[in-house]
Amino acid sequence: MHQNTPTTAPRRRLGLAVLILPVLLTSMDISILYMAIPAIAEDLAPTSGELLWILDVYGFLLAGLLILMGGIGDRMGRRRLLLIGAAAFAAASLLAAFATTPALLILGRALMGVGGATLMPSTLSLIRNMFEDPRERTRAIAVWTTALAGGVAAGPIVGGALLEFFPWGSVFLINVPVILVLLTVAPLVIPEYRHARPEPMDLPSVVLSFAAILPVVWAVKSAAEALAITTGSVVAAAVGILAAVVFLRRQRGIASPLMDVSLFRDRRFSGAVVAGMLAMLSLAGLTMFLSQHLQLVLGFTPLTSALWLLPIAVAITAGAATTSVLASRIGPGPIFGVGALLAAAGMVVVALLPDEGSLPQLIVGAVLAAGGISPITTLATDVVVASVSPERSGAASALAETANELGAAVGIAVLGSVGALVYRAGVQDGLPEGLPSEAASVVESGLGAAVGVIEQLPSEVGPPLLELARQAFTDGMAAATTTSAAVLGVLAVLVSMLLRGQPPAGAAPSADSDDTADSDDTADSAGAGDSDDTAAGDRGRAARG
Repeated sequence: MHQNTPTTAPRRRLGLAVLILPVLLTSMDISILYMAIPAIAEDLAPTSGELLWILDVYGFLLAGLLILMGGIGDRMGRRRLLLIGAAAFAAASLLAAFATTPALLILGRALMGVGGATLMPSTLSLIRNMFEDPRERTRAIAVWTTALAGGVAAGPIVGGALLEFFPWGSVFLINVPVILVLLTVAPLVIPEYRHARPEPMDLPSVVLSFAAILPVVWAVKSAAEALAITTGSVVAAAVGILAAVVFLRRQRGIASPLMDVSLFRDRRFSGAVVAGMLAMLSLAGLTMFLSQHLQLVLGFTPLTSALWLLPIAVAITAGAATTSVLASRIGPGPIFGVGALLAAAGMVVVALLPDEGSLPQLIVGAVLAAGGISPITTLATDVVVASVSPERSGAASALAETANELGAAVGIAVLGSVGALVYRAGVQDGLPEGLPSEAASVVESGLGAAVGVIEQLPSEVGPPLLELARQAFTDGMAAATTTSAAVLGVLAVLVSMLLRGQPPAGAAPSADSDDTADSDDTADSAGAGDSDDTAAGDRGRAARG
């Protein structure tokens, strides 16, 4: 291992501030497009399928590459990978900002996902090495976790402010000056880290990991676009599931696995990972619908919509700030359970919006949901690191990061598909006779594209059709938030069971605290890779007393 740990507290704090920049950018870029969707739909006229790819191809590639990039960082150096990835992220942002077709925008977003995947694992790993004191490290990781969840909520707010004054490409261009600051300051205040004797990377595992995710994503999207389960979608889903089974079996049978699946034997680890993933799934899906509802249904400008979303960011920040206090007094199980139930109640409030819409009800429901989700996402990383031995904390953190990002991407894909299904069915049932097929196709593709077409129709046709499209979108949002409420209800029960008996932070461990003592030779798996990058395990020991 090679590292150069900063010795002064001011330099460590400055280094933390610099490392938070890419965390904010990569999480913000999951959701910043929400405000820009109406403008993009009007300018590029994407189909509903293309629109969903524009929204979430970034998140899927980001999640799918996190563990792989963590292994590469072990070999070439975490800081070096961070800087290379930051430069690639900026270049891809420029491509997306000036895209002239949906396909080019999808490509730009995909390349941003590749660049973003190099940033996330590097930041948390470097933080663990920079902060050797367990208390400092706990605070630093709390800041990192808050930035991760807060970035998803802040994305639409930043996007709305930009779109008030600039074209939609500005939501990507904002990344470039931030990356320039990172590239300039990081070499001065961030220590380098790399593994001295890295394990060889298993390329078949890399291929299988993609084969497990992408076909399933395509199956969901194709079924949503066709309003039916097609033969192609069934075959694709089967291929993905088969690849996942082969991938998991391979990880258990090779000496240097890409993913240390034995970590899931610990129910506390499994509970925290599942909780973080499902919470991010619900938060990303809700934020996507809220941003469009405020603009396209209620008619607010992007800036006004962004201001109405501020209470959500406040709720997330407040939830994160109180989590550490609560965690020191009660176990994580009750926090996860109560938080999930509160978030589910908020989703139900949003789902029950009246036909004419109700802004207060919408905001109250969103604040309840965000306030319940925030403690879950904040506490999940702490529980993950505390539930494993020091030698395995690198692999545990990599899996937790992947689950969070994958959850956000799945939330956009699945909940977006649910909303698109309901919207399209509702619009098709009420299209006026004589509407040109080309116009009908655009209206069916989504509310953002429909508004531009409807404005050009005669007065006797346009307003009723716009009202129909808005009602269909509201129905789609209700279906998606109802689905989220069900997911959060399952989360409340499942995670409370998995984390039952887990003591508060700093308390004595429960009787089964060593139920994963068979953590043996798999500690140095790729994605963990950090025999010396596991100082965060001290934090786990502190949390367990």
